[in-house]
Amino acid sequence: MRIPKSWVPSMAKHIVENLMKKELIEPDISVDALSEETEKLLLEELMAEDRLNDEVRQLLRKYETDIERGRLDYRKLFDMTKQKLVRERNIIL
Repeated sequence: MRIPKSWVPSMAKHIVENLMKKELIEPDISVDALSEETEKLLLEELMAEDRLNDEVRQLLRKYETDIERGRLDYRKLFDMTKQKLVRERNIIL
């Protein structure tokens, strides 16, 4: 996650307030409940990159020996693998 987790509640509240202020939404539930749901959605989206990074690390474990011997550059291999998965899965980061 590229932003601190502690920012998410205030971001969610700010988003809901702006949507209501611009009359883009008329919530059927309380503003607090809507902010909490928005917070959950934001966290889920922000965690997508973390999950992808974990998956790339797992995939690269089978190349540990070559990486340790200096035959492969871990950072470059990590970035290439991550970009490949992003393209294949149409993930927006």
